[in-house]
Amino acid sequence: MDFTPLMDRKRERFAEVEAAVSAPDLYDNPKKAQEILREHSRLRESLAMWEEFQKVDKELTESRELAKENDELGEMARAELPDLEKRAEKLQRDVQFSLLPPDPNDDRDAIMEIRAGTGGDEAALFAADLHRMYSRYAEVIGLKIEPLESSQSELGGYKEIIFKVTGENVFRKLRFESGVHRVQRVPATEAQGRIHTSVATVAVLPEAEEVDFELKPDDLRIEVCRSGGPGGQGVNTTDSAVQVLHIPTGTIVRCQDGRSQQKNKEKALTILRSRLLEKKQREEAEKYAAHRKSQIGSGDRSEKIRTYNYPQNRVTDHRIELTLYNLDRFMEGDLGEMLAALQQADLADRLEAANAAS
Repeated sequence: MDFTPLMDRKRERFAEVEAAVSAPDLYDNPKKAQEILREHSRLRESLAMWEEFQKVDKELTESRELAKENDELGEMARAELPDLEKRAEKLQRDVQFSLLPPDPNDDRDAIMEIRAGTGGDEAALFAADLHRMYSRYAEVIGLKIEPLESSQSELGGYKEIIFKVTGENVFRKLRFESGVHRVQRVPATEAQGRIHTSVATVAVLPEAEEVDFELKPDDLRIEVCRSGGPGGQGVNTTDSAVQVLHIPTGTIVRCQDGRSQQKNKEKALTILRSRLLEKKQREEAEKYAAHRKSQIGSGDRSEKIRTYNYPQNRVTDHRIELTLYNLDRFMEGDLGEMLAALQQADLADRLEAANAAS
């Protein structure tokens, strides 16, 4: 497929958006300014990929011609072909993805919530393992983790932990982690060496900004109370815990991790705003796209998406039927191959839907 006409239109649009970015009244409308800046970033990235693809595609064409020769240059060209073909294929996929209508959440930061499910203390320990896994992944690729709220179990796991992930295209990278994660292993508390199955749920929410979702004071009931937690923590001595009720939806958020009442309130409102935005977007998606379910699943938190089998060093994603035998590295944050496969499956599904609609 020749992408040139489409990319020419993107180049024209980029010139328009660049002029808007330079306008002195850009920030008169904060929400509109954010939309313009995001579009500017997406267009710039797309055009850069297109230029790189054209460069590599030209090199590939020249190398294929040289490879026909039976001399030293031909031998060198034949040696370079596999790498060039691989690069060109990846860049072509990236360009195709950039031509799809953007998800407005892709470049947002994310709020992640991990909760222990069936399995008692072992489920709480697994929730802690998942938190460590995502923290290691974030560290490897240059994202930042900010803790928001947590509730520890007696054995050091987490009944619940909520944290914010910030960086570049965070939600796009982590969005497919929402769902039920199942672990099969021998718990540390198991004396007879029997394999147990436990689960933890993960929710990945696009971080909402104040311009996205207005929280009206009359819709909120904010209560301050004494923080609770494991004995000996200094947080126990202060009335810093904050609970926020969103009256119209009945949504409740409680934050007590920090010693500052104001900071706990800000964190609670951040979580609440993101939950309400996600709920609103999910309802809209169900309303307009109820007839089609994505290939990689609905992202529903009740959907079992992945199994972590420790005896076999295996991790299996059930949505795309991909099994990797590197669970040890996976739990150390080596998620790249799995996340890339999920994004590729989503890309294929969206391209198929776009072609069917055209």
